[in-house]
Amino acid sequence: MPEKPGITSSELGALWITYQQKTMVSRMLEYFIEKADDEKATKIMTDLYNEIGPYVKKITEVFQSEGAVIPVGFTSQDVNKEVPKLYDNGFDIMFVRLMKEISMALHTLNITMSYREDIVMLFKELTSITQGVYNSCTQYLNEKGMTARPPYVSMPKSVEFVKDTSYLGGLAINPFSEKRTLNTVEVAHLYHAIETNITGMQMITGFAQCANDPEVKKFFLKGAELAKSIIKELQETLLQSGIQTPGPSGGNATRSTVSPFSDKMMMYCTSLFCSFSIGGNSVGTAFSLRNDLPAKIVIIMKDIFQYAHEGAKIMIRNGWMEEPPQMEQRKQLIKF
Repeated sequence: MPEKPGITSSELGALWITYQQKTMVSRMLEYFIEKADDEKATKIMTDLYNEIGPYVKKITEVFQSEGAVIPVGFTSQDVNKEVPKLYDNGFDIMFVRLMKEISMALHTLNITMSYREDIVMLFKELTSITQGVYNSCTQYLNEKGMTARPPYVSMPKSVEFVKDTSYLGGLAINPFSEKRTLNTVEVAHLYHAIETNITGMQMITGFAQCANDPEVKKFFLKGAELAKSIIKELQETLLQSGIQTPGPSGGNATRSTVSPFSDKMMMYCTSLFCSFSIGGNSVGTAFSLRNDLPAKIVIIMKDIFQYAHEGAKIMIRNGWMEEPPQMEQRKQLIKF
């Protein structure tokens, strides 16, 4: 018997998408490290870059041992470190922090889809690394005054139970119905969505400035406007409960119009952010008890999905969408 079983389809898929993500992050880190002007930020990114490399190699070795083709992912051709700085004021760490948030979700999910011990351990190790880097980024941004904390609230002095179904009220179909004040769980998810969309808007604004293909440039511009509309909608929801929502300072795009990244990689990065946004909003919807909130978030998710679908078509037309490993097409294999 072999020392270890072959990898399953779910393990192959999890490793494949991890390879795509890690090679993309590595290329973007190469540029951000080159342009960094803060010693502590440089160390955070350099340490992460050095930790990612061995895991890309490990995944490559698993593919080779299983006789699977090595994905293309993203290479040195997708980054140009010699161009001017595209972002300023701590955006590099803001970006890394959001990427690590995405990674935490992916690695945890991948653990649940893996069965072979060495692959489970690979994702557990990546999870541990990701958690450490995420915390380093958060504390760095706190120290630099670049984060805006969620709103504070008076501490509860007694335990309360919901007394009637009016607690669920606030249906969007009746704008005159009385809405209760948001609870802290709902505020947490709304604020998180605002924070991530602000970083996403800053990122995609830079992409729009420097994209080479006119269609891609137009797509990114549309994405920036979509992010703005989502931020505005969610901020207004908080304001209706008298909750102020200060945004993070810094992280803005510079005046540069020269692209450090290939259009292919910027499109993939935007697709990844869209997928994360849809997933995050799904969780927020599940934990929101005021009826109008899920109705509002579902519309936002629909808009994001349609935008991501438009991006997928652009990637396919340009030959940028690498196809995940496919299951066997039995109908074509069974020939009469």
